[in-house]
Amino acid sequence: MQQNTEQQNNDPFLDIRPYHDDEVPAAIGRLINDEEFITAILKYRFPHFSGLAGWLLKPVLRQYLRSKWSKVKTVRDVQLHVASYMESMIKNTSDGLTTSGLDKLDPNQSYLFVSNHRDIAMDPAMVNWCLHLNGFDTVRIAIGDNLLKKPCATELMKLNKSFIVKRSAKGPREMMKALSQLSAYIKASLEEKQSIWIAQKEGRAKDGNDKTDPAILKMFFMEGRHRKEAFSDYVAQLRIVPVTISYENDPCDAAKANELYRKQQEGGYEKGEFEDIESIVQGIVGQKRRIHVAFGDVIGEGFETPDLLAQEIDRQIYQNYHLFPSNYIAADKTHESITDNDRALFDRKLSALPEGVAQIVKAMYAMPTAKKVDA
Repeated sequence: MQQNTEQQNNDPFLDIRPYHDDEVPAAIGRLINDEEFITAILKYRFPHFSGLAGWLLKPVLRQYLRSKWSKVKTVRDVQLHVASYMESMIKNTSDGLTTSGLDKLDPNQSYLFVSNHRDIAMDPAMVNWCLHLNGFDTVRIAIGDNLLKKPCATELMKLNKSFIVKRSAKGPREMMKALSQLSAYIKASLEEKQSIWIAQKEGRAKDGNDKTDPAILKMFFMEGRHRKEAFSDYVAQLRIVPVTISYENDPCDAAKANELYRKQQEGGYEKGEFEDIESIVQGIVGQKRRIHVAFGDVIGEGFETPDLLAQEIDRQIYQNYHLFPSNYIAADKTHESITDNDRALFDRKLSALPEGVAQIVKAMYAMPTAKKVDA
């Protein structure tokens, strides 16, 4: 125990890193005893039970979880547990998942996967599932601390190989310290042969316009600057792989469009306390139809600035879009893949929304067709 404490005290990434194997059992114990976690499960699994009935169910649920998770002792055990949920989720909420590009990557190598971002939880989960099925280790996932307002959320994310991006850091000095720590952690992970998933910019692309923020790439290089290396040389060491995730149907499309419409009409939009959690749940349980995850080429030397690197990541992401009938229909394009049922589904989606919101949803689905041409 004393050795454990000493190791933690000497760990420069303790406050942001995922849990290690020896920390898993205690974290699971804290989850099972977390009142909000148990209440949330009851709410989503048994929404009709409340009051006394809910109170009586809580000890039963805790005992069930203790039994179910009794053999989960390591990070890999957690990942295999998540994999069983992923298999069921993909079967029940999609018409299938396809992937491309993994044949160009080495399962024994680590990569920095820079991905477009449409869904809070499903994007890294889909990448992980594709890697898992093809004999690769799963990734460590970058997640903003804005999603970790509840202790149980932190426990869940750190159990699932997530590391924390301190978006809430205040002031230039605190921000620089947080970004330097993050940059060093990403490089240390890659050197440990642990791949990383991170979104190409902060927040989801609610309008369908996937564009890399050079500020993310500047953060990557902070550790390179500390090591006194040239930008181009350091970037090549990171083995950046752009990833394009394409959903035929986005379960959160109306909510995203409504937020953008409110911003247009009212000049701003304030999220509700649990809005991000609701988006996560909707993304998991909502119907996605077909999904494709495309892994691009490893980016090597020759990119001297963050802006040039951002352009290359964008080019690959745009080029690797998998266009579905919903994209062509939204863009008013004809395509042999479009069926009458596809048109009926898309028309039904738009007709159920207020006109201003419907126009934003249509533009959201149309965007990838224009971007793929630009690439």
